[in-house]
Amino acid sequence: MLQFLLRRLAIFIPMLFLMSVVSFAIIQAPPGDYLTDYVAQLQAQGENINPGELEALRERYGLGQPVYVQYGKWIWGVVRWDLGISLEFNKPVTDLLNQRLLMTMILGVTTIIFTWMLAVPIGIISAVKQYSAIDYVFTFLSYLGVGTPNFLLALVIMWTSLSMFGLSVTGLFSSEYVDVPWSIARLWDMMKHIWVPMLILGTDGTARFTRIVRANLLDELNKPYVETARAKGLKEWKVILKYPVRLALNPFVSTAGLELPNLISGSLIVATVMSLPTIGPLLLRALLAQDTHMAGGIILILSTLTLVGVLISDIILAAMDPRIRMA
Repeated sequence: MLQFLLRRLAIFIPMLFLMSVVSFAIIQAPPGDYLTDYVAQLQAQGENINPGELEALRERYGLGQPVYVQYGKWIWGVVRWDLGISLEFNKPVTDLLNQRLLMTMILGVTTIIFTWMLAVPIGIISAVKQYSAIDYVFTFLSYLGVGTPNFLLALVIMWTSLSMFGLSVTGLFSSEYVDVPWSIARLWDMMKHIWVPMLILGTDGTARFTRIVRANLLDELNKPYVETARAKGLKEWKVILKYPVRLALNPFVSTAGLELPNLISGSLIVATVMSLPTIGPLLLRALLAQDTHMAGGIILILSTLTLVGVLISDIILAAMDPRIRMA
C-alpha cells in the first residue's frame, strides 16, 4: 500500500506543478502586465495611484524581471494564500474567496452526500430488480435527470414556487440573515433554504451515478463467484452486498473523486441563476471581466481539487480492492 501511495504521489506532484504553470500562463496571457491593467482600471474609475504603491506592487509581483522570477513570487504567494489583487473589485482575491468559501464547501459537501446516499441504493435496487416496474421508473427518472440541465431545473423550480406559492427560493438566507454574524437562528435559516439548491445540483450526479452502479452491478451478478456464494447457502441480500456490490462500486469510486472540483465549478451557472453566495459566480465574473488574478487563482484551486479528488479515489480503490495496489 505504501508503494502504491508513493507511486501516485510521484504522479500528483508533477501534475500539480504543471497546473500551476497553466494557471500562471492565464494570468500572463493578456497584453502588457498586471500593473498596466491595474493602473488603467483605477484611471477608468477616476482614481490615481501614488508612485510608492506602484513600486511596491512592482516589487511584490517581480514585474520587469524574468518570467521564472515572477512565477516564483506568484507561487510563493499562493502557498501563503495570497493570490494577488482583483482588478474588478480592487480587493485581495483571497479576501473575496474567504467570504464565500465556507458557503461553497457547505453546499458542495451536502450535495455530494445527498447524491451518494441516493445513487448507490437506487442503483443496487435497479440492478437486482432488472426489468421490473421499479427498475423502469428509476431508469426513466435517471435519463430525465441526465438530460435536464441543472440551470433549467432551477429556473422551473424558481418560477413554480413564485407563481404558485409566492415563495422565493433564491439565495441561501432570508433577507434579515444575509449579513448578520453566525448564530443558531442563522444556521437554521440556512438549513431551510439549502435543500432547494442541493436538490437541483444533486439531480444530475444522482442520475449519472445511478446508471454507473446499476450497469456495473449487472455485470457482476451472473459471474461464477456469485453463483458459488449462492450454492453455499448464503442469504441473497448477503451474497449481493458482500461480493458483487463491492466490486461494482469500483468504477463509482473512481469517478466520484472528480466531484470534488464541482464543489466550486459545478454550481457556477446554477449559483448565478439562484444568486447563491458561492465561489462559482466569482469565476464567471472574473472570466467575463478578464480579471486575470481572480480567474487564475480559482482555476488553480479547481485544478488542485481535481488532482486531490483523483488521488483520494485511488487510495479508496486500493483499500477496497487489493488488485488495484498491484497496478
